[in-house]
Order: sequence, then structure tokens, then C-alpha cells
Amino acid sequence: MQKKQMARTALAVFAAAALLAVGYVAGTHRPASGEADAAAAVSASGDKVDPKTARKVLYWHDPMVPAQHFDKPGKSPFMDMQLEPVYADEGGSSTGISIDPGLQQNLGIRYATVRRQETSEGFDAVGTTQFDESRADVVQSRVTGYIDHLYASAPMQRIAKGAPIASLFVPDWLAPQEEYLALKRSGMDTGLLEASRARMRALSIPNGVIAALDRTGKAQTHVVLSSPETGVVSELNVRDGAMVTAGQTLAKIAGLSKLWLVVEIPEALALSVQPGMTVDATFSGDPSQHFKGQIREILPGISTTSRTLQARLELDNSALKLTPGMLMRAHVAGQKAVPRLLVPSEAVITTGKRSVVIVKNGDGRLQPVSVTVGNDIGNETSVLSGLEDGETVVASGQFLIDSEASLKSVLPRLQGRPASGATGVTPATGSAQASSPGATQTYETTGKVEKVTTGDITFSHQPVPALNWPAMTMSFSKPAPDAFPDVKPGETKHFVFRQSGDGYQLTKVEPVGGAK
Repeated sequence: MQKKQMARTALAVFAAAALLAVGYVAGTHRPASGEADAAAAVSASGDKVDPKTARKVLYWHDPMVPAQHFDKPGKSPFMDMQLEPVYADEGGSSTGISIDPGLQQNLGIRYATVRRQETSEGFDAVGTTQFDESRADVVQSRVTGYIDHLYASAPMQRIAKGAPIASLFVPDWLAPQEEYLALKRSGMDTGLLEASRARMRALSIPNGVIAALDRTGKAQTHVVLSSPETGVVSELNVRDGAMVTAGQTLAKIAGLSKLWLVVEIPEALALSVQPGMTVDATFSGDPSQHFKGQIREILPGISTTSRTLQARLELDNSALKLTPGMLMRAHVAGQKAVPRLLVPSEAVITTGKRSVVIVKNGDGRLQPVSVTVGNDIGNETSVLSGLEDGETVVASGQFLIDSEASLKSVLPRLQGRPASGATGVTPATGSAQASSPGATQTYETTGKVEKVTTGDITFSHQPVPALNWPAMTMSFSKPAPDAFPDVKPGETKHFVFRQSGDGYQLTKVEPVGGAK
């Protein structure tokens, strides 16, 4: 009897050992839950799929660090929480947020319509006006003489075309003129008279003086030198009574009917700039005044410091409103107009990584759209892709949306927020609150105190829907090192916090029963 009982005991022990071995083998060969989720996250077609909802997943991320994307689910390396999926169907046309009309008015939101317009490729540049050196004239003496009277008194004096500059006394002109008059009075033949006229021309006596000699019969020893162009006396090299020699330059006249505008062109546009492109320039002192012109020539060489190329533009200044040295803003238009989509330049949000425009959908919801932008054309920007003709975009008051966190966190807070800016708050929902329209946004929830330091308090808190946060463990900074001295690890507290810089700062910590 005892032998049978011992046999049964041994058999039971052996069976138990076998079951334990089978369980151990099964347990060691079964994948972990995270690995199972990761394995199930890829479908047969290669798409990432959430095994719980069977929805296509673009990537997983930590809502606190939305810029970091992960190819599979798991625990966040930044926070004590699981990564959350971002679904492909969340990017459809049905997404976006609706904002209360009163809040839109408070934010100063304005809308503009995307339009297609024939425009020429061009760019804006800034330059300085200069004298047109190709229109500079010199006033020279062709004979030796003396300055009898100087009409131009100083350099940079304005002068009209034909206005006198200096009266020149030429003693050497007296003898040939008297000789000519004597021949004429003696009745010499025309051959001698013509030879005498040729001699006077060789001595640089003007034809007008010779004609006056025939008409009046009196010799002239003075000649008036006049300005050949309307402009300014850029150089004046003589004074009253000074002796001048043949070929000496008395003055230099710089014309003002046309001016040069030398502009700096970015190196990236160097290949697209060609001589002959039309220019519309405005003066900062009076933007309503427009001056037309064209690119005369591209100056060789690029500045090594500013990486810009200089172009010389020719402006029409027939009204003489411009003077050298003025700072001008010029728009250089392309030679051929092509249709382009245009939006106000202020509607484009440039984050450094991409350009975003907020589009108003047909149902009134606002949605950020990534666009590819071209050059600026005045106060508008051309859009190469991302928008369609006739769409409505936010032209002012737009939100700086540069990540999924902004779309899922910042904008949803505005979706249900009344125009007055005041909302009710309950610890269970973790809602946002603001005491006035200009108050700093605050949030609250309940959590267990895990750690207390001089700089922050770590909570294992409940979800905060207003920020799209799930339940997790994170640290909140104190407003001061001695703040909340009664808080101890292990206690459950209701706390209020706000965003401060790159983190979140506590504003109130109280027992759960004291929550209002």
C-alpha cells in the first residue's frame, strides 16, 4: 500500500515538473508585448498599421517631443509613457479646427483669396543713384587767353543747357580779324578772303564770330563758353582773371536727365539677370513717385564679403526730381510674363524647414498646408505648389504652426474656447483656464508626487486633454526654490501649471480635497 502511494506521489511530481518545463519553454519563446505590437505594426503590404485600431499609421511620436518620429511603437525615451501613433487619415481634408467668430475678431484674423495672375519673373533690390558718367561733358579752351568773367562760381552748381560758364578774352584773335577786314575793304578777290577765313578757323575762331565780323565790321576778342547739357558743374578748375591755354579743361558738366542706379543683386540671382530688363524704382521719401528705366549692364565680379553682384540701371530723370546719392528701392521685372499663383507675403509662415499657409476649408475649418514658394512680387509671394486658384488663406493673425504638436495641441485649445476667454475647470478633465482674454493660459490635473527637489516636482499625473497629453510621469519647475514646502513624495495633489519658456511651471499645488 505504501509502495503504491509512493508511486502515485512520484508520478505527480514528474507531471508537475513536466508542466513547469512546458510553461518555461512557452514563456521563453513567446515575444514580449512590445515586440508583438511592433511585429503587428507592419501589414502584409508593408504599411504600418495600429494593431488595436487597424488604421494606417504614419509614425509614432512622443507628444512632448513631437519633432522626433519613430517607426514602431514602444516606450518613449523622453518620458515615462508609451509612444502615440499618428494616423494617415488624420491628414485628410476633414482635419483642421474651427475657431469661434468672436475669437477670430479678437485675434484680428483676415482672409485673402489665392489668385492666378500674369506676372513677370523679377526681384526687388536696393541701390544708390549716381551720375551717368556716359553723359558727362567737358568745357575746354581751344585758345590761349584770360578769364574775363566767370559765371559758374562753385562746383555742384546747377546749370541749364546753353547757360554761360565763362567769358574768355583772346588777344591772338585781334590780328587775323583786322587782316580780314582790311582785305575786305580793299576789294580783294574772294579767293584771298576765303583764305583769310580759313586762317581764322585754324586759330579756333568760332563760325559765329566770323559771321558777326562780316555783319558788323568790328573785330571781337571775347568768346563766351556755355554749358552743353542741363545738369551740374561737377568740376570747376579756373577762377576770374586766370590764364588758360589751348586744350585746358575749364569745367566738367554732369547731366541729370538720366541717372545710374547701382544695385546689389544676390549671387543666387546672378544667372537670371540680363541687360534690358525693365526697372520700376521708388524713393523712400515718397513711395508714390515711380521712375522707369532698364538694366544697362551687369558689372563683372562678385563681392567676397556680401556675395552680391552689382548691376548698373539707367533711370529716366527728365523731370530732374532725383539727385545722386539717393537710396532707391527697385523692382526688376522679367522679360516675359507667365501666370502664377499669388498670396499675400504675410500669409506665408516660414519655419526654417518648410513654408506653411493656413487654408480655410469649405466648412470654415482652418488647416495648415505646406507650400513651395517662389520669388516675392511686390507685397505678394508666388506659390509653386500646395495651393489651388480660388482657395481662401489666412492673411493675418495666423498661428505659428511648425509641428504636429501645434496642430494637435495649440489649435484644439482654441476650438472650444469662448470668445470671452473664460472657461470652467475641473480636475478630472484637466481643462485649460484663463481668467481674462489677456491672461496666461493655465492647465490643471491631479497626480501623485514622485520626487521633490529645489528646482522642480515630479508627478505621475492624469491625462491633460487640453494639451493632448496622456497619463504620464514628468517634472514641473517651481516658481521659486522655497515654493510648496509642504509637498512630500507619495502624496496625491491637485496642481495647476502654465507653459514657461521650453518647459512648464507650477502655479498652485494643493490637496485633492481643496480643488476648486
